[in-house]
Amino acid sequence: MPRLDRYYAAACQVDLPCPRHRDEIAGRVGHLLGMVDRAVVGYEPFFDVRLVVFPEFAHAAPVYETAEELADKLAVPIPNEHTDAYARKARERGIFIQTGTFLEVDPGWPGSVFNTTCLIGPEGLLSRYRKVNPWLPWEVHASPHDLPGYDEPLFPVVETEIGRLGAAICYDWLFPEAIRALALQGAEVLIRVSAYMDPWGATPPMDWWTLFNRARAAENFAYVVAANQAASAANYPPFSWPGGSMIVDYDGRILAQADPGPGEKIVVGPIDLASLRAERARRRGHHLLSHIRAEAYTSLYAAPIHPPARRFP
Repeated sequence: MPRLDRYYAAACQVDLPCPRHRDEIAGRVGHLLGMVDRAVVGYEPFFDVRLVVFPEFAHAAPVYETAEELADKLAVPIPNEHTDAYARKARERGIFIQTGTFLEVDPGWPGSVFNTTCLIGPEGLLSRYRKVNPWLPWEVHASPHDLPGYDEPLFPVVETEIGRLGAAICYDWLFPEAIRALALQGAEVLIRVSAYMDPWGATPPMDWWTLFNRARAAENFAYVVAANQAASAANYPPFSWPGGSMIVDYDGRILAQADPGPGEKIVVGPIDLASLRAERARRRGHHLLSHIRAEAYTSLYAAPIHPPARRFP
C-alpha cells in the first residue's frame, strides 16, 4: 500500500444490545464489518477513508461482578476468529481498523482479564492495547501495569502507511501522562476507543468528552480520532451513552462530529499528515512536545502513586 499523506478517518458509534455471552460476539462483528463497508464504499465518491475506528464495548462490556465470571462468559483470546475477520476486511478494502474492545484472556497471565482494542491492517494484527486505567470501581478487569513482571509495551505506537498510530481507551484519556506516552513515541494520530456515559458525555454542561479530546490533541500536537459508545440506556444499562464521535486536528479544532445522543452513526473527517508534519517542523511557539522539560517533573513520580492506598493531603 502506498504511503498516504492525506486521507479520511471514520469514527463509528453503535447502539446494540449488551451481550451476555461470547457466542454473541460473532454477530456483532458481522454488523461492524458492514459499517466498515458503509464507511469506505459509501463515502468513496467524496473521501478516501483509510482508518475506521469503533468504540469501547463494541464487542463486550464488563457486565459481571468478578473477573472470573467475565473470563467464563465473555472473554476471548487474541488473536481469534474475529480479529481474523477484521484482517480480511482490512485487506479487502486496503484500510486500517481500530477495533472496539474485547474482554481478553491470555494464558500468559492466568486469572487476569484485559479490556483490549486491536489495530488491524491489510497485513493483519499490528498491535493490541490493553487498558491501563480501568474505570474504578465498575471495571474489574486487570491493568497490565499492576501485573508483576509484565514486559509488553504499555503504550504501543505503530508505524503504518497512514502515519504513526497510537490508541488508548476511554478513562485513559483523563490521564495526560497516558496520551503523552503515545505522543513522545511519535504518534501522529491518537485514537480514542471510548464508552463515555452521561453526564460526562458530549452534551453541556459537563461535556468532558469534547474537553479532553480537544485538550489532548492540542497538547500533543496530533490528530485525535475518537469513537464513542452511543447505546441507549435500554441497551447498556444503567447508563445512557451520548455518542458525539469526533475527529479533532492538532490545534484542537473539531473537524467533524456526530450529533450528541444515542444511535448508530458514522462521522468522517480529514487527516492531513503533510500539514501536521510541516507544522511540527516549522513552529517555534506552542510546540509543547519540543518545549517540555521532562526532567523537571520526574520527582513527581519518584515514589509509586499506585496502588490507591496512597493518600494525598
